[in-house]
Amino acid sequence: MDLKEIDRVETITKEEFLKNYFKPQRPLVIERFIEEWPAYSKWNLDYMAEIAGDKEVPLYDDRPVNYKDAFNEPHAKMKMKEYVDLLKREPTKYRIFLWNILKEIPQLKNDFSYPDFGLKLMKDLPMLFFGGRDSHTFMHIDIDLANIFHIHFEGKKKAILFDQKQTKYLYKIPHSLITREDIDFNNPDYNKWPALKKAKGWITNLEHGNILYMPEGYWHYMHYITPGFAMSLRAIARNPFNLSKALYNIFIMRNFDNIMRKLKGQAWIDRKNEKAIILTHKKLGII
Repeated sequence: MDLKEIDRVETITKEEFLKNYFKPQRPLVIERFIEEWPAYSKWNLDYMAEIAGDKEVPLYDDRPVNYKDAFNEPHAKMKMKEYVDLLKREPTKYRIFLWNILKEIPQLKNDFSYPDFGLKLMKDLPMLFFGGRDSHTFMHIDIDLANIFHIHFEGKKKAILFDQKQTKYLYKIPHSLITREDIDFNNPDYNKWPALKKAKGWITNLEHGNILYMPEGYWHYMHYITPGFAMSLRAIARNPFNLSKALYNIFIMRNFDNIMRKLKGQAWIDRKNEKAIILTHKKLGII
């Protein structure tokens, strides 16, 4: 993989952002934009355990997809205080994914504001994501192909991004939003996954208070170097093709995949995994 460092700025104006990053759809890290937010000084794992300790949270890990699992179905549940204790005590693969803070802890909305970068943010969907040391997400795209402002709190995390033009190199699984789950994007085996050598993307490390802008439809992989969490704010895809693809993902692809899991069982999952390799290598003329 050919990975370039993502541009970094301390702060940025709306006009600069729109011209230099949104219009050309380039990723960006903004380092110090949120320092005036109460969340900047308040939000850490201990605070989340205090304010949401009795809330039951959905947990996900990196186990292979199973046909019995519904789309985005959690693998386990735990009270937030217990989960934070686990994060601080030892490495764990369990992550929290798409946890809506306005629904669960409405008072947290007083700790942040919606930045004006010239995009209309979906203000009812601020989502939290948590991970333990050495845990990671699969390489994936979000179902709505949104423009995402990913605001990291506590600890360090590595992010690897690819735009949609790189999809043909990533071993995307058909009728899904992920690549092959057994690819280690931290240290890819190019003998097993030769197409990855052609993939061109971006890489960065995130620390407390950093905002990562991920343009619409970008593939992203997150590796938690230390325990931490982030909040994502999103704006609907502006590109008509991406918007139509998002609607397809939400209303057709997701439902079709769930139906096929019920009808075909694990054979459907296994066949999709096989086709990810076959279709990728066929497009690139790799035998």
